[in-house]
Amino acid sequence: MAATQLDRLALLPSSADWTFDFTAQQFFYNWAPGGVTNMNAATFPATRGNGLTLAMVNLGPCAMLPPHFHPRAANWVVAVKGNTTTWMQEENGAHTIVTCLTPGKATIFPAGSMHMMANNECEPAQLVSALNDEDAGTLNIGQIFTNGFAPEWVNAAFGGNIVNDNTAGKMQPVGTGANWGSAECMSRCKIMPRDATGRPTEHGK
Repeated sequence: MAATQLDRLALLPSSADWTFDFTAQQFFYNWAPGGVTNMNAATFPATRGNGLTLAMVNLGPCAMLPPHFHPRAANWVVAVKGNTTTWMQEENGAHTIVTCLTPGKATIFPAGSMHMMANNECEPAQLVSALNDEDAGTLNIGQIFTNGFAPEWVNAAFGGNIVNDNTAGKMQPVGTGANWGSAECMSRCKIMPRDATGRPTEHGK
C-alpha cells in the first residue's frame, strides 16, 4: 500500500489513469433492463482514499432496482433523464417516503435505509448516485430467500411457505443491479419477455 499521496501518484502516472468511462463498463452500463455502474476504489484506483462512490444508474423502459440497502453509506440520487419513482423506509415504524424524480430533482436514502426505484415509462431513465463510502456495499432484500438462511425460520418469520425448493429459480439474480419491472408496464411498452436467444428485448426487437 502506498504510504503517501506522492507514492499513490507514482502508481498512477498517466493522465488516462484519472479518467473513468462509465459507458465502457459494458456489462453494467446497459439499458435492457439497465444497470448500476460504480466508480469507486475497486473500479477506479484514483478514487482511493477520497471516501466516495459515484454511480451511474441506467433504467431502461419498465426497469427497476429491487428493494435493497447500503450498509455503509448514505445515498444521494439525482435524475438526469426520464421519470423515476423511488420508495424508501428507514426502520420499523417509519412511514414510507415516495418521490418522483425527473431531471434536476434529487433525493437521499440515509445509510441502511431500505429503498427501491422504478421506471414505469416507455422511455429510458438515468440517474447519478453518490455514496459517502468507497465500499458502500449493497444487499438486495430478496436475497434473504436464497442466501442460506434456514428456510423453516424464514417461513416462520413471513407466516407462510415462502421459501421452498423452487424459490431460487424464481428469484432475480443480482446481475447488473437492475431487473425488469411490472408485467403491466412491459405489456404497455411492448417489451417482449424473451426473444429467440432467451434475452429480454425492448419493443419486440
